[in-house]
Amino acid sequence: MILEIKDLHIHYDKIEAVKGISLNLPEGGIITLIGANGAGKSSILKSISGLVRPSSGEIRYQGERIDTAKPHKIVEMGIAHVPEGRCLFQLMTVHDNLRVGAYSVKDKELIEERFSQVYTHFPILKEKEHQLAAQLSGGQQQMVAMGRAMMARPKLILMDEPSLGLAPIMIDEIVKIVTMLRDSGMSIVLVEQNANLALKLADHAYVLETGSVALEGKADELLNDPNVAKAYLGA
Repeated sequence: MILEIKDLHIHYDKIEAVKGISLNLPEGGIITLIGANGAGKSSILKSISGLVRPSSGEIRYQGERIDTAKPHKIVEMGIAHVPEGRCLFQLMTVHDNLRVGAYSVKDKELIEERFSQVYTHFPILKEKEHQLAAQLSGGQQQMVAMGRAMMARPKLILMDEPSLGLAPIMIDEIVKIVTMLRDSGMSIVLVEQNANLALKLADHAYVLETGSVALEGKADELLNDPNVAKAYLGA
């Protein structure tokens, strides 16, 4: 397993946002966390990337505990986070936003190689590399956020609501990007309110309710589960 979480608890002051969650992600796989707002999905991602310190429990990446590691160390280990809302530097260019993703890399040739790879996957970003992030569409900004994560050459990518606020045609692009990342060997934890989309992309799914796992199983089986369909798929 590339990622193992055991009995994870997360508190914000006296409020327990995550209540003893355990999950596993095999190398090269995709798991998705689905559920309503406030279910604890984003908190789990933030705990993996070191932005939130768990109250208790274990997070292991490639067998090594990381639940007390600093965020920059976690990035250096091979974990990248694509946050909800994209979180770009709006008054910086596309090129400079992408460069932030490789902040720890000093080798100029290696940096240029990574730029080349990102621009191969996202040709539109090459065309717009000198434009400000604020001038891009929502879909293009999401591409920058994903490209920034790829600049770190991660083995594990955490994606928080990548389709949020995007037009249907751009959601199709996101599907292609996630599929491409998986095919390149990356492991992915996908948080997505669009449960139908998430279950079609993932291998395994965890349905969260108020900080706990209410249901888990193979994504394709949950996609066809009438109870899941009624609660999360609008059926």
